[in-house]
Amino acid sequence: MTMEPSGLGPMGDVQLLAASLRTDRTDVASYARVLTGALHDALPRGMVEVDRRRGLGDRMAGREGRAVAVVVHGDGRQLALREGPHGAVEAEVRQIVRDVVISRRTVTIEQWLQALAEDLTKVAARDAAARAALERLLAGGI
Repeated sequence: MTMEPSGLGPMGDVQLLAASLRTDRTDVASYARVLTGALHDALPRGMVEVDRRRGLGDRMAGREGRAVAVVVHGDGRQLALREGPHGAVEAEVRQIVRDVVISRRTVTIEQWLQALAEDLTKVAARDAAARAALERLLAGGI
């Protein structure tokens, strides 16, 4: 699997992509903003799922509420982030076979970001819009 000479190689820039995603993101809402913001239009429909918690004030003001969990659906796995106790971020990788979770593994944020970067690189290898969005992310445009 090779990509155009745009800078994103099949695995060579996975570390760079993971580092870019890691920058200044300390809560689930931050990851949700990146994955549903500029990357949203480039990623396949349904790839990113965000669970939100809406308080009374959010409902009355018509706001979406705050993101408390993000799930990225990849090939044969799901990458999940959720808000843990005291606002800590908990990461999990789930192996999927025919839409059934067959295993769950708690991982570090670093391992989760590495897995996400690998999945996004695979998407970019297949899709020009995804490739362009990832290049903007690497260039600091997202």
